[in-house]
Amino acid sequence: MSSGQTHVSIEHKHAQPEGRGDAHPNTCPGCGSHYRDDELVEHLRVCPQCGHHFPVRAPQRVEQLADPGTFEEEDGDLRSADPLEFFDLKPYTERLAEAELGTGLGDAILTGHATIEGHPCRIAAMDFSFMGGSMGSVVGERFTRSCERAAEERGVVVSVSASGGARMQEGILALMQLPKTVAGVQELQESGGALLSVLAHPTTGGVTASFASLGDVILAEPGALTSFAGPRVVAQTTREKLPDDFGLAESNLRFGHVDAVVQRSELRPTLARLLRLFGAGS
Repeated sequence: MSSGQTHVSIEHKHAQPEGRGDAHPNTCPGCGSHYRDDELVEHLRVCPQCGHHFPVRAPQRVEQLADPGTFEEEDGDLRSADPLEFFDLKPYTERLAEAELGTGLGDAILTGHATIEGHPCRIAAMDFSFMGGSMGSVVGERFTRSCERAAEERGVVVSVSASGGARMQEGILALMQLPKTVAGVQELQESGGALLSVLAHPTTGGVTASFASLGDVILAEPGALTSFAGPRVVAQTTREKLPDDFGLAESNLRFGHVDAVVQRSELRPTLARLLRLFGAGS
């Protein structure tokens, strides 16, 4: 467990969604094109010039995937406690409050039920803007409850991951979410339900090592970093030069770790076809 604890302490630090530095958030890091907010929304936050996929907040992800007016949030009242009374540069409780004010979310995952092209499902969308999408006790609880409810219905959970890993401020309680979410997925699959896992940029650490890698079908967005440790950490540990595409979605597809790399514009219809194939709600 000691090595896992060491990794938890670094993954939130190194997993950054874009690495744009001080550039304007609407400036494409791929080609340098700049966009207005409405232009990016119109193109699903994908650069129309080079195809770079900008990060997507959880509420916007739900809007992109769910049929209008069908999403109903569940467990939105759950909030993380601070049993360790963790303090680094500021108390953990203060960091949580700042994250909630900054994002409008209670934690780093948004869960609820909806339909996608008329097919019922449960959506669990993570938000990197909330403390790096780190998985603490509330993230694990919300995701597991979604799996349990879907299991009762023999339904489907659509998860969209974007995470730097386990939340170091919760220590072992964060690490306990790995087996907890794995058990939730197992219950779902044994009931005849299914998990459709979408890996967005970045999906690393404990989330990769748990439910994100257990989907009946695993999809990834183009260019998404999906690995246990990021390339910087691996290179520092192994002292070896890594391939330029180390850990990226395209590399994971080549090695069979994901089933398909799907453009964001095709994600909704792709999930709808999968929901139809898996008989969501039947």
